[in-house]
Formats: sequence, structure tokens, C-alpha cells
Amino acid sequence: MEVYKTKLDGVMVIEPKVLGDNRGYFMETYNKAVLKNLGVDHDFIQDNQSLSATKGTLRGLHYQLNSKAQTKLVRCTRGSIFDVAVDIRKDSPTYGEWFGIELSSENKKQLLIPKGFAHGFMTLTDNVEVQYKVDELYSPEHDRGIIWSDPDIGIEWPMDIKPVLSAKDENAPLLKDAEINFVSGE
Repeated sequence: MEVYKTKLDGVMVIEPKVLGDNRGYFMETYNKAVLKNLGVDHDFIQDNQSLSATKGTLRGLHYQLNSKAQTKLVRCTRGSIFDVAVDIRKDSPTYGEWFGIELSSENKKQLLIPKGFAHGFMTLTDNVEVQYKVDELYSPEHDRGIIWSDPDIGIEWPMDIKPVLSAKDENAPLLKDAEINFVSGE
């Protein structure tokens, strides 16, 4: 596995080593010891999977407040997505900045999104499956969101279409109005 840092402290791209031949391929998608040696040390306790049927589906921007904040390790196992992390640590020098990357079943890249970041993705194909590990259980009372189109964040989504949204995501607040209890270094 290779780990690449991004412009946002703690957000990392992970590329597994893919061993292929005429039969197909094999790869380790997660190896706690290998990742720990590469500086990625999280105790993931739950795996999640989503299916988005329609190209242009947008999920996010989601996060959970402290004390139930989640680190996520995200991968796309069918189709492709544009995956985004937004720094919401109020005292961070990159507060409000975002990083985006295409994750797909073909490129097999993963994105590590630590606590203190909002997460969202847009599907680039139909019938997209996304799987991710989290290091904290889902907590409805800590669940929060930020509107995907916040002009102060300025995410450059890859498709200029009206996205398919849940009611929750369509009505999420702007970053400046969102409930946030993160600071850098937590």
C-alpha cells in the first residue's frame, strides 16, 4: 500500500497494491499493521455500504459532532464517485477548504477522512456502490451536515447538473450556520 498526503492535514489517499494476472486480481483493501507503519492508525469498528442508483446522486456533506465524530476510510467498489473532504476544524489554517478525488472500482483508490472533516460524494456513473470503514458508531443525535453548494467552500463538483439529493442534504445549513465543535489537533 502507498499513502499520499493531501493539502488538508490528515486527509490521505491510499492506494492498495494490486496483484493481477490472467485470472483477475488480488489486493488487500485494509491491513491495520501495514497502515499503522505508514502513519495511519485508527481502530475501525463498523463497515458501511451504500448504493446510489442514479448518476449525479450527491450524498453529503456529512459529519458527526464530537464526542461521536468519525474517521472514515472510503472506497468505491462499483462505478465511480467524486469524493470530497472539507476541513471544519474552526482554528485550522485550512478551515473551509476542500479536497476532492475520483474513487472508482477501476482505480481502487481510497480516501481517509479524519474527524473534523465533513464528507460527501457525487456519483459519476449509475449503480454506484461505496463502502467505508468508521471508527465510531452512527449516532443520530450527533449527525450533522453542510449544504453541498456552499459558496464559501466552493467545491468544484465534476458535473454541472442538478444533483439527486435527499431532503436532509437539500436543506442542510451553510458552513457559517452549521453546528461544529471541532478544533485542529483533536
